[in-house]
Amino acid sequence: MDTKILIIDDDVELCDLLTEYLQPEGFAIEGVHDGKNGLARALSEEYSFIVLDVMLPGIDGFEVLKQFRTFSSTPVIMLTARGDDIDRIIGLELGADDYLSKPFNPRELLARLRAIQRRIAEVSDSRYSKAKYKQLSVGDIVLDPYTMRVYRNGDEIGITAAEFSLLRELLLSVGKVVSREELANNIFGRKLAMFDRSIDVHIASLRKKLGHEVNGHERIKTIRGAGYMYTGVGLNEPHDVTR
Repeated sequence: MDTKILIIDDDVELCDLLTEYLQPEGFAIEGVHDGKNGLARALSEEYSFIVLDVMLPGIDGFEVLKQFRTFSSTPVIMLTARGDDIDRIIGLELGADDYLSKPFNPRELLARLRAIQRRIAEVSDSRYSKAKYKQLSVGDIVLDPYTMRVYRNGDEIGITAAEFSLLRELLLSVGKVVSREELANNIFGRKLAMFDRSIDVHIASLRKKLGHEVNGHERIKTIRGAGYMYTGVGLNEPHDVTR
């Protein structure tokens, strides 16, 4: 069965090019060329991925993403103007999983899609989900690998696929420093480019959603020049729990 992708971009030629390139790779492509109809389409059907341009007629890509994230955690790859760091940061802050700068090679988009697919597939066969219905628990946080949901003190926390994978990596190394490069490789399947703040923005989002502190201590600590650490102060070691 083909993996369904919705491309929301007013560049019809680009949509046609991506359709021609991605269909032989097993993707079913649908294109919408304005923000309002793109949002309606994204919410009306289940897609595996959304590819979303920032500059759209009607409502822009940021507003589409903001409204879409209220209802869905489907992975979103944002398309931004080359060199426009602000657009990339805003997109990530609003819940985009990754971004591409225009113009780009379709092979690069395919690589990003494959990386997200691998990441999601590995969740169901990771170090902490070998047995069915097992969850990873660390302190007040529980990750459910089968639904890709996160709970804090029993309350569900809305989270994107990229944030889920990032939190997983940190919890599995609780009390240890994980470098930005290692996180980028495990989550995005690529090296960070110079000045790429993708990991940092996702970390900031996790801090906001999970709370900056736990048991009076910083939850996710920045280790300058080294990476990030889920501190683990006063927390149990990660373990599987049955629902």
